[in-house]
Amino acid sequence: MPIDAAKALAADPRLGEIGWDHKDIQLYHLGLGAGRPATDPDELRYTLESKLHVLPSFATVAGAGMAMMGGLAAPGIEINLAAVLHGGQSIELHRPIPVKGSATSTARVAALYDKGKAAVVVLRTEVADADGPLWTSDAQIFVRGEGGFGGERGPSAKEELPERAPDRVEERHIREEQALLYRLSGDWNPLHADPEFAKPAGFDRPILHGLCSYGMTLKAVVDTVLGGDVSRVRAYRTRFAGIVFPGETLRIRMWQEPGRVLVSVTAVERDDAPVLADTVVEHA
Repeated sequence: MPIDAAKALAADPRLGEIGWDHKDIQLYHLGLGAGRPATDPDELRYTLESKLHVLPSFATVAGAGMAMMGGLAAPGIEINLAAVLHGGQSIELHRPIPVKGSATSTARVAALYDKGKAAVVVLRTEVADADGPLWTSDAQIFVRGEGGFGGERGPSAKEELPERAPDRVEERHIREEQALLYRLSGDWNPLHADPEFAKPAGFDRPILHGLCSYGMTLKAVVDTVLGGDVSRVRAYRTRFAGIVFPGETLRIRMWQEPGRVLVSVTAVERDDAPVLADTVVEHA
């Protein structure tokens, strides 16, 4: 059977050592479109090593690929990677991410949900350094055709948006070459670079990484609602609702509530087609 939930959940976690420094941080930020205008003091916090802070979504690329590929190769999971979609992502910050660090990453299958015609695999990565826990990251992986194994359906992550106008609306343009730059942070899927690979997947050109939209959205929230203070972010989660192409523009709507910001992200040029949904930034 392709998925043996009991075996996958009981498997030993996969341990790994990861490290990063200012060059990894700067490359990640540039891949999100940071540095425009290049001399803006607010942007220099993302691009200049002497002023650098770390956007918390960097957690999704630190040790890139190890957690997701390791989790999908776990005992009890035998699936066709062509049927895999990244359905959602969440991170919980235990303290601010340092500009330079080395840490131990522990990755495991935290949950398996049976959606009938599909399965959802929750891959959890816990990262800690010598001073203790840094972050916990969950990737929700949607696997078409692998449901029906008798598991729980799982919780709903639906977030109802307020029935009022958003408190802020920001637009973030995606540069034509942005996916090519973002992939240097570790996601080498040719779907984001090679037109000949994108066509069989149903796209007339490469699409932007979902995690790039994820990082761009968090940057917009930090820079506006949170006054540029990355240390205020406590947790951040989203569901990937659709695709966006390099050259398009993200429209980021924000509703402020006590201790959190609700966010909706759409593609401007395609009549506000959904990109990110059920998106929440929890903050101090």
